[in-house]
Amino acid sequence: MIVTLLILGGLVMLAVGGESLVRGAVGAARILGVSPLLSGLVLVGFGTSTPELVTSLIAAMRHAPGIAVGNVVGSNIANILLILGVTSVIAPIFIRPVVIRRDMIVLGLSSAAALLAVLAGFIDRWFGGLLVAVLVVYVALAYLRERRRMSVEAAAADTPRSRADLRVLGKFLLMTVAGIALTVIGARLLVSGAIDLAEGFGVSQTIIGLTIVAVGTSLPELMACVVAALRRHPEVAVGNVIGSNIYNVFGVLGVTAMVYPIRIPPEIAHLDIWVLLGATGLLALFLRTGGGLQRLEGAAFLIAYIAYVGFLIVG
Repeated sequence: MIVTLLILGGLVMLAVGGESLVRGAVGAARILGVSPLLSGLVLVGFGTSTPELVTSLIAAMRHAPGIAVGNVVGSNIANILLILGVTSVIAPIFIRPVVIRRDMIVLGLSSAAALLAVLAGFIDRWFGGLLVAVLVVYVALAYLRERRRMSVEAAAADTPRSRADLRVLGKFLLMTVAGIALTVIGARLLVSGAIDLAEGFGVSQTIIGLTIVAVGTSLPELMACVVAALRRHPEVAVGNVIGSNIYNVFGVLGVTAMVYPIRIPPEIAHLDIWVLLGATGLLALFLRTGGGLQRLEGAAFLIAYIAYVGFLIVG
């Protein structure tokens, strides 16, 4: 009964939080004059990755590296195959490849960094610090690029921002923060119930981290992507997933390793990291050749994810 209430309460919070998050992020981007893509990458993408950060930190400090690392790798796989798959089946995502070229390159680098860490079998503090430094540089460069674009547009329009705009900005930022908080709490409730059930059936730490915890901590991204796609904001949906995956590797693994060095379970090197690399490559291919994700491509993502999870359970 308690597990059922946790799951239902989590789902309600996720739905309400996802709606508030997207409305706030899109509104804040409009007031600030930045692109919805940058809003999706930073406000939505990084914000919805908060559950991964908290989960991995707690798991590492409790000597559960399978959950700490499996959470990140599994979340990144779920973000691409499950979340973008579900989102594009519900509402196809259309986005120009040139808009996300830089961010897809950084996403590829983050996947390569994850591969290097998994093959090394250990992430110590200096490598964690390097990952965080790369994240800071990436965000700074993305912001500076937007600032240059804003300066050119402001000079052409010659229209100063009014005080009313700043008050509206505060409202949208508050909506964004409230949406993140609701989705994080909702995800935690859902994950707690799911882990209790899984442990009752004797499922291993790594499998729990790669599946239940990974999907649970990715639920904020799912709600944000679905709402963004339904409201015809494809940049927010794609930016959310790209930003979350970049942050999960550079931010979550980096910060976790700086706090508590991580020894990576060898089984992740056998299958999961290669699934992540394949999913990332497939996403880049679909976005480059098709200008987005159609329903058929989304269905292919979902089939691949079901096959992956099925293999984990059976194997």
